[in-house]
Amino acid sequence: MNHKTIRGAAGASTLLLALGGASGAAHAQELRFTCSSDGNECEVMDDMLDRLEAENDGLTVAVDIVPYQAILETLPVQLAAGTGPDIAKVTDLGGLSQYYLDLAPYVDTDYWEASFGDFLSWYRADADDTGIYGMHSQLTITGAFANTTLFEQAEVAIPADDASWEEWAEAAREVAEKTGTPFPMAMDRSGHRIAGPAIGNGARLFDDEGNAILVDEGFTDFVEQFVGWHEDGTMAPEVWGTSGGTTYQDAAEEFINGEIVYYYSGSWQTRRMDDSIGDDFDWKVTGTPCGPAACSGMPGGAGVVGIKATEHPEAVAKVIDFFAEEDNYAELAARTLNIPAHAAVAENGVDFDTESANTKAALRAWSAQVGKLSPVAFAYQGYGRLNRAMFNITVERISQALTGELSVDEAMARATDDLAKADAEAGQ
Repeated sequence: MNHKTIRGAAGASTLLLALGGASGAAHAQELRFTCSSDGNECEVMDDMLDRLEAENDGLTVAVDIVPYQAILETLPVQLAAGTGPDIAKVTDLGGLSQYYLDLAPYVDTDYWEASFGDFLSWYRADADDTGIYGMHSQLTITGAFANTTLFEQAEVAIPADDASWEEWAEAAREVAEKTGTPFPMAMDRSGHRIAGPAIGNGARLFDDEGNAILVDEGFTDFVEQFVGWHEDGTMAPEVWGTSGGTTYQDAAEEFINGEIVYYYSGSWQTRRMDDSIGDDFDWKVTGTPCGPAACSGMPGGAGVVGIKATEHPEAVAKVIDFFAEEDNYAELAARTLNIPAHAAVAENGVDFDTESANTKAALRAWSAQVGKLSPVAFAYQGYGRLNRAMFNITVERISQALTGELSVDEAMARATDDLAKADAEAGQ
């Protein structure tokens, strides 16, 4: 019996798939996979699972495609209550590590270490943990998209690869003014998105002993600049100003509609841009502008993990190991247009499944950004103990500074206090 894809925001605990056929209930391995897609990742994995199921009589995987917000907010609640799925595609990699199934007893650990290297540490609870918990299916890098048609219409030169944030802001303002475009720039409402530019500005995020600090001079200075851009109209105000708390908000639709000259988001938006923009205008990936310390975005992405509460740990490992096989991983990367985290696949190159010159150029541009990533950015992404709290603190306190509820100095003081409380709670 083939699995089926179930769409919607319903909890994975409601997805029970009856297994029929000759294998019988005694041999049924009914797995539930909660998945969220930026593009077509879940659909492609769902399709590829047909082959695995055909080779394993009685194995059935129900793929529940949910909104990303459900992965951020609903899935952790389900896991804490013991009602979660068997498999999940997650982005809070280390933050949910207490719920992960260790795949090491069921897979070739040497292969996994060679293939996924340092990414394995992102899923571990701490530096002493040597388990294998997740396959990084979707390596992402934060960076920007520029509407090159608007630059051409305005007769403004696109800044160089090593241009600063100030140079990009000046150019985007000039283009917007000359073309009547509503907003020069926008950035996703996300602490992860703020992190790269702050690191480029000199934010260290950790002290010399490796303890999280978040706020320092480099971080504060970038926040000052970011708030200033909202005050003078450089940044689209609705992205950060219309949502409350730590709610994520992007500005992809506004960029797609030609309302933004320069949009800072990330590589996961590439397929969406190409599919939605079509021939409406030309665009290109420009990476992350430079600060005095670095020209670094943030690495990130999503991975497929097993949940240790599963009744079928070996079957869960079989599913994830299937996607980790080199040929299968290369197929997944090619069909989903994602930057590979698998060492051999990355070295051999990916024949991306697209006829679009725009997408191919964009993926080459994203791949070129990997070598520019700061070690601080890698450390931050892998700091599962507190990085989710740090991202959320960033969003909440910067938003208060943007709305005038707090000054920047007050917001940074509150952020420091917030982190101290989060650190204490994590240590309990």
